[in-house]
Amino acid sequence: MPSPYSEIRASSRVASWLENYRRKRCSAEAALQTIQSGHTVYIHPGCAEPEQLVRAMVQHGPELKNIKVIHLLTAGNADYVRADMKESFRHVAFFAGANVRSAINEGRADFIPIFLGEVDALMSTGAIPIDVALIHVSPPDEHGFCSFGVGVDTTKTAAECAKVVIAQVNPKMPRTLGDSFIHVNKIDHIVEVEDDILEHKQGEISELANRIGRNIAELIEDGSTLQLGIGEIPDAVLYYLKEKKDLGIHTEMVSDGVVELLEHGVINNEKKTLHPGKVILGFVLGTRRLYDFIDNNPVFEFHPSQYTNDPFIISRNDKQVAINSALEVDLTGQVCADSIGYNFYSGIGGQVDFIRGAARSKGGKPIIALPSTAKNDTITRIVPHLKEGAGVVTSRGDVHYVVTEYGVAYLHGKTIRERCQALIKIAHPNFRDDLTKFARERKWL
Repeated sequence: MPSPYSEIRASSRVASWLENYRRKRCSAEAALQTIQSGHTVYIHPGCAEPEQLVRAMVQHGPELKNIKVIHLLTAGNADYVRADMKESFRHVAFFAGANVRSAINEGRADFIPIFLGEVDALMSTGAIPIDVALIHVSPPDEHGFCSFGVGVDTTKTAAECAKVVIAQVNPKMPRTLGDSFIHVNKIDHIVEVEDDILEHKQGEISELANRIGRNIAELIEDGSTLQLGIGEIPDAVLYYLKEKKDLGIHTEMVSDGVVELLEHGVINNEKKTLHPGKVILGFVLGTRRLYDFIDNNPVFEFHPSQYTNDPFIISRNDKQVAINSALEVDLTGQVCADSIGYNFYSGIGGQVDFIRGAARSKGGKPIIALPSTAKNDTITRIVPHLKEGAGVVTSRGDVHYVVTEYGVAYLHGKTIRERCQALIKIAHPNFRDDLTKFARERKWL
């Protein structure tokens, strides 16, 4: 069967790297023989997960012992965390996604709580040495450079630090621009595929999320630079920004919702004080519509997470607005976003990076958004105190705005008494009396 890249011509410009490219091509099964017992393996996260390489690694698993598998949130299967694989693989998560959450809480995998902006340094300093990096890239351009496509994130650093780099090369991977490239000469094994890129589709936006989105949108001024996460609340915020002007983006990730606002000029990045004219990001989680939009699009400038999530870099954007979610917020302003009691649910991610960056931005607004209740209004998420075992991701000293469907509470520089009053006002009415009683018993009111 001819290679899908046989059309690459060995002109004088490409001959120097094309021979290397051809020599390094092999099957996934052959490439994954590189992994030996005791190795640490990094997997390209998000929608860029190289599924064929991961499957080959798992198939090779019975021959291996004590492989450490590290990554951020991945969108594909994580068969290396299956109970029958526990002697072969031990996953170490920087973010507890749905596909590894049970394994972590059942003790078959580990979790590292860390700011996303500091993950790169763990690898570049050798604190976490990487033996093999499994990456997913676009075909090389005429100069021999492959793009990391839908995710630069921590992967560029991982590839630079790994002893061995195995690349899944895919013509369906968009060629994204910025600090987003690796040269063929830096890749050890090349596995050519022609698979669809994993997708993260948007769900329906509930009326509850719409109410929260509307409240957040009212805080966003024309000319603001935005950081938005993924989910129905950020999607709802985008819906209510259609009448805004001259918005920009500096964020860790982008989803499909920004496409329409870019097409209609609502997001034009013209008022940004850092990288004007550019969407600055680390990765995307979306669908083929988004992937086609970012392909070779010079508006999008990808960077590693250590840049996108550096609070000092973020703060150089005037009117930086950071919008992040929470599982619960207590009456003093402490934010739990990564665990439900003792059970790890997600991770610190970029929340604190952007909350602190926005707080130091001229005219910036750090926002924590959450529904007021969970489980059909039976559990309040504005709580007297965090659950036993719950982690504080964003401290009470970092919190500025907290938004629910009932309004906005501004906490920065406020006393505990003022915080209680403000948070009780945006709690669900069914729980306000109990919250007030608790605060009075503690002499906070």
